[in-house]
Amino acid sequence: MNTQLVDSLIQVIESLTPEENRLLREKLNAKVIQKKSGICGGHARIRNTRIPICTLVSFRLQGANDDELLRNYPNLSPTDLSAAWTYYSQHRDEIDQAIAALDEP
Repeated sequence: MNTQLVDSLIQVIESLTPEENRLLREKLNAKVIQKKSGICGGHARIRNTRIPICTLVSFRLQGANDDELLRNYPNLSPTDLSAAWTYYSQHRDEIDQAIAALDEP
């Protein structure tokens, strides 16, 4: 492991302005979320899974907390959930429409 590189990265991250830090987090979160036609109906999902963001948000809106979701989806990490919540906050209409479609008979 290159600890010198890691230490340098920490210094760079700590020196970011709040706006730069927000942009960094958005870009890292964007790597976690994928959309591809033919997988999960083209809906946003956690990378390399078939777990749509709308499903996670729907469970959360029904009262499930992060610990419960992580138990029920053992392939997910806290970072995945954080990215899902961030994606939802930035694409609320898209996810709300997908949730409504899930509820249709």
